[in-house]
Amino acid sequence: MDIQTHVLTHMQQVLPLAEPLPSPVHGRGTMMSGGDQEPDHYYVGIDVGTGSVRAALVDQRGVLLAFAEQPIKKWEPQFNHHEQSSEDIWAACCRVTKEIVQGIDAHRIRGLGFDATCSLVVLDKEFHPLPVNREGDSSRNIIMWLDHRAVSQVHRINETKHSVLQYVGGVMSVEMQAPKLLWLKENLREICWDKAGHFFDLPDFLSWKATGVTARSLCSLVCKWTYSAEKGWDDSFWKMIGLEDLIGDNYNKIGNLVLPPGASLGSGLIPEAARELGLPSGIAVAASLIDAHAGGLGVIGADVRGHGLTCEGQPVTSRLAVICGTSSCHMGISKDPIFVPGVWGPYFSAMVPGFWLNEGGQSVTGKLIDHMVQSHPAFPELQAKATARCQSIYAYLNSHLDLIKKAQPVGFLTVDLHVWPDFHGNRSPLADLTLKGMVTGLTLSRDLDDLAVLYLATIQAIAFGTRFIIETMEAAGHSLSTLFLCGGLSKNPLFVQMHADITGMPVVLSQEVESVLVGAAILGACASGDFASVQEAMARMSKVGKVVFPERADKKYYDKKYQVFLRMVEHQKEYSAIMNGS
Repeated sequence: MDIQTHVLTHMQQVLPLAEPLPSPVHGRGTMMSGGDQEPDHYYVGIDVGTGSVRAALVDQRGVLLAFAEQPIKKWEPQFNHHEQSSEDIWAACCRVTKEIVQGIDAHRIRGLGFDATCSLVVLDKEFHPLPVNREGDSSRNIIMWLDHRAVSQVHRINETKHSVLQYVGGVMSVEMQAPKLLWLKENLREICWDKAGHFFDLPDFLSWKATGVTARSLCSLVCKWTYSAEKGWDDSFWKMIGLEDLIGDNYNKIGNLVLPPGASLGSGLIPEAARELGLPSGIAVAASLIDAHAGGLGVIGADVRGHGLTCEGQPVTSRLAVICGTSSCHMGISKDPIFVPGVWGPYFSAMVPGFWLNEGGQSVTGKLIDHMVQSHPAFPELQAKATARCQSIYAYLNSHLDLIKKAQPVGFLTVDLHVWPDFHGNRSPLADLTLKGMVTGLTLSRDLDDLAVLYLATIQAIAFGTRFIIETMEAAGHSLSTLFLCGGLSKNPLFVQMHADITGMPVVLSQEVESVLVGAAILGACASGDFASVQEAMARMSKVGKVVFPERADKKYYDKKYQVFLRMVEHQKEYSAIMNGS
């Protein structure tokens, strides 16, 4: 059976293609109908983010019963080189999973799902770690998603203008795997490339550790490796960029068995992994998702009836999932492929089986807010005052903004202060990693008021970036009416309100704030067979918690700021042209 037959056969088992999302119903099988009755089945979701591993025990209604978190190690041996350890990450997965299942009847745990950042894991032929650094430290065998070491390689790949690039918005990102692989071949040939037996996306590495099955998730390969759910691998692309050695042995090093997210892997959890995780041997383990895609899965299918939302009477394609963490990802799905310049995709069945996915993104958004706040002279004062009130620094800043806004809406404090947020390059919709951050309107002020307003302007800039992505997607053919937010930044009410006000769209927040973990658990639930499809599990395990509507009276103000926002990047390009001119 060839690769493509594997994908389509398993996809048809997971879901009849393009089936509409069902309305939530109760009473199927052992599904509880709510109330005080205890559900029969539990699922474990494990999420590996940029800085930590998190795990949750989730029931059939999508309710989190237990949660644990463990930090993971990161190395930055030089600027733009970011590395991690697969052994450290797996050990953290084991610690958090053992913690959440303490005191639980293990027989009720039916399935396990993983999600993780789209980082590159390198192993030798015996599955031992290989170094991705010049120091030869094999414990550091992961090139992280945000690593930008392969700038030269990605430029050369984009210069080929190969047809696979049309499925990544026309331009490949330095955060994808092909440029990282080419960098390893050109820079670490002897200590890494020639010894490599397996290159995994981090989510697929985790499912391999759990099952011993080297199958790759369709999500990872389609979104980050140029694989096509319809055509499989394209030999001509790998030959054109100088990685023809990956073609050998039917692409064994990067994946020759591809399964849709939520498909059951092998015979389930192997005994060794079961002991390490503290879970029953043999429980179902699902083909994985990238972390942002798990967040989309956890929110986009929620039943919105009774909340006064326009999308209640519209197809699920009217919803945009925005996963806001260290970076922000914007997930829109469609029945037919839509090609959006500067926006990744269209990817078939990469998040919701049977639907095409477009993925916009803003690089390092949460990290940008941290950077702006922590580098300000008033940061030590902010820390001290927030600690004295037993608040986070961001809760304190939000309350401080309320104090200084006086009679005007809080957003109006930035009338003279504007930020362009691409301090780490632009992912979407300009797809230009050379762009830099900009701030205009600075004064000599160094006090806490100044810090609070700069923090507000940064959040607004991120929201304007979301608006820019939405308008680009709509111009290409998407029809969007509602934002579904999840991730760490969605817990910040100012961040949420600014997204509503600036995009002019209502924002839906999930009942469970840890929507990424719910998405991972949905995979495990589908693999267990307790739900007929990923879409049925989505509809039953995702629930609306809160809806935030835009302040329509402020629209004119934000329209003006958006004009400034777009003008800023044009000015940056003009300055660059002047400096690079003869």
